[in-house]
Amino acid sequence: MPLRTSVLRGLQDVTPSDWDGLHDGRNPFVSHAFLAGLEAHGCLRARWGWVPLHLSVWEDDSLVAAAPGYVKTNSHGEFVFDHAWARAYAHYGQDYYPKWLCAVPYSPVSGPRLLARDDEACSALVRAIPDLVRAAGCSSAHVNFIDARGTGAIDEADGWMSRVDVQYHWRNDAGWCDFGAYLAAMDHKHRKNIRQERAKVARAGVIFRVLHGDEACDDDLAAMHGFYLQTFADYGNSPALTLDFLRHLAQAMPQQLVLILADHDGETIAGALCLRGGDTLYGRYWGATRTLPGLHFETCYYQGIDYCLREGLTRFEPGAQGEHKIARGFLPTETHSRHWVADAGFSDALSQWCAEETDAVRTYARQVAERSPFRQPLESNA
Repeated sequence: MPLRTSVLRGLQDVTPSDWDGLHDGRNPFVSHAFLAGLEAHGCLRARWGWVPLHLSVWEDDSLVAAAPGYVKTNSHGEFVFDHAWARAYAHYGQDYYPKWLCAVPYSPVSGPRLLARDDEACSALVRAIPDLVRAAGCSSAHVNFIDARGTGAIDEADGWMSRVDVQYHWRNDAGWCDFGAYLAAMDHKHRKNIRQERAKVARAGVIFRVLHGDEACDDDLAAMHGFYLQTFADYGNSPALTLDFLRHLAQAMPQQLVLILADHDGETIAGALCLRGGDTLYGRYWGATRTLPGLHFETCYYQGIDYCLREGLTRFEPGAQGEHKIARGFLPTETHSRHWVADAGFSDALSQWCAEETDAVRTYARQVAERSPFRQPLESNA
């Protein structure tokens, strides 16, 4: 049967089983429950620059490929920064926005972006993206935090540009069985510093609870959402995730939602919101109502590492940026995005810009990898 493409203006237009049948379920961020939950519970709003426009490929009545997509009127909540591109367009009197973005909103997490039954369907999806961009009146297409399968499919097509960035990830390639074994792999200085940080939190009397979605009560969810709001207020940013969305995750993805909550003197004073994938823990948001020495590192990093070691997870991705993570065992790891620009003149100029940026990022990654805390070099994947 010939393949045909169509756009979906919301995840309600496709059944969860059809959508989730296109990926292996190991990355929770591309699940129908997560993406549809953002749409249904007030996290995506046109006035914030997010309008769902998902691309789909069909064989007769069967969905064989799809890409979560959004028409964007700004670059907020993306974590692949292209503000300089927008300024360049404005300098020449052209509009960079709207653009089309294939990504998971507010989530700098690498994973599948081109969901497909097979390589043929994936290639059809890639070929359809420029047509979608033109039909939607967009300047460009951007596929952020894409996995290796997706980059391979896009790199076989013409006209796409590559960008590279760096995050700091924890990986248990050495087979550590507990936190003590993990620390034993570090040099004396870093091992001592981590033990001191953890001891400060313990001496303060902080007790941690690690809860899956089906173990968290509504007060726990409300507390975590309050910490999230507090963090965004502290930095002057606008929070997008709603309490109803967290409640939805707890019900629809009960084993994948992980809350790390810190209690002190009978009060929950801090928390970290994580999602669990097939072999990876993804740290997303944190917040606190009190400032205690070491509380941030314990809540966001050490409790997550402990969880991975207990649960047999081999990776922990605690979010974007933060060189301070290196000293705690999170090593540089490349992330990838792909970009297609309709205007040939801009595309040629930006291709050179991307190549120079990639060289600079990889030089930086090699330099920071030299600050590894481990006694024996571990591969940084950068």
